[in-house]
Amino acid sequence: MLDLMTEALQVLAQVAGPDTAGALAPTVSAAAPAVAASAAATPTALADPAALGASAGGMLHFVSQSDLVGKSLFVFLLLMSLASWYLILAKVFTHLRIRRRSAKFLNEFWAASSLEQVENEIATHGATEPFAHLASHAIYARKHHAKYGALKLEESGTTAAFVTRTIRKVIDEETARLENGLTVLASVGSTAPFVGLFGTVWGVYHALLSISMSEGVTINRIAGPVGEALIMTGLGLAVAIPAVLAYNGFVRSNRVYLARLDAFAHDLFTFLSTGQQVSDGVHERTRPVNLSSARGA
Repeated sequence: MLDLMTEALQVLAQVAGPDTAGALAPTVSAAAPAVAASAAATPTALADPAALGASAGGMLHFVSQSDLVGKSLFVFLLLMSLASWYLILAKVFTHLRIRRRSAKFLNEFWAASSLEQVENEIATHGATEPFAHLASHAIYARKHHAKYGALKLEESGTTAAFVTRTIRKVIDEETARLENGLTVLASVGSTAPFVGLFGTVWGVYHALLSISMSEGVTINRIAGPVGEALIMTGLGLAVAIPAVLAYNGFVRSNRVYLARLDAFAHDLFTFLSTGQQVSDGVHERTRPVNLSSARGA
């Protein structure tokens, strides 16, 4: 590095002339020790553990030096992050468990020989997932209305109408249960960046205010506090991005699952209304009821 700078100055001096060469000679001699000292000090500064520790602890240093508003915003972002990650992990575990139980129940339902066998299975193992919950209420609604009739206003109408209302009610309940917690994730994903931005603005304001009150103003006195204030924006994005991605993933997963539940509700209603199996060759082994054939009947 030093040799390249020396050769460059010598070439410049030759091009400019002998007078300029004489004037640049002391400059080269004076600049050489400074460049050498800088080159010698740079690896030491890069390898200094204290300097690296100060850089890594910039966030904690900023939080400790901030006022009550800055500390409150940091705690608020931390709570939002903990809440969002708790909901993400809890809902992932719940969705995996529900889908595994739903697949098992559907296999047992369509493999059963009669509705009485399905009722016995539900009574034995319980309705632990939406498909079993829907089948249990629909079967009970049909039997209750056929036996007792319309005892209350909500049971008025035909048996098919009462079963339809019961199925719709169960689907609404399961939809609300699946969407539980998504509002929190959406709120965290939409507000966390603005909370971090507010913390950055507040920190920059106080940093510039303290700099304006000091006597000497250098780039180091400005870059340090402003860079630490920008940490709040990074924290806001770090909190918001996982929440937004998880929210989009859960919304799509719920939409697919509810579509399957709605299709099962149509097949179950057709089976309860007709009381017979309709086979079309393709779905004969998996589903005894063909929705299109039942509607056309």
